[in-house]
Amino acid sequence: MHAIVVSVTIEDVEQATRFLKDEIVPRVSQAPGFHAGWWVTIDNARGRGTIVFESEDAARSVAGMIDQQPGEFVTVDSIEVGEVAAHA
Repeated sequence: MHAIVVSVTIEDVEQATRFLKDEIVPRVSQAPGFHAGWWVTIDNARGRGTIVFESEDAARSVAGMIDQQPGEFVTVDSIEVGEVAAHA
């Protein structure tokens, strides 16, 4: 399994959360190889997402889509893809 780890700066937490729930989560969860995802708001100004896929190819494909459409309420600071070393 491979994961995408996304870090964002949130410009408007209410609108960003709505966009996340209405647009991002449904799209990502329907992507081929999707396994699970968690999105976390940190101090109303930053956010992190960890999205797990069955393969590196699937993770990299979605990482490219995230980079192209971050939404107008957040700034994508980083997107990284890595192998899942362990999970519980």
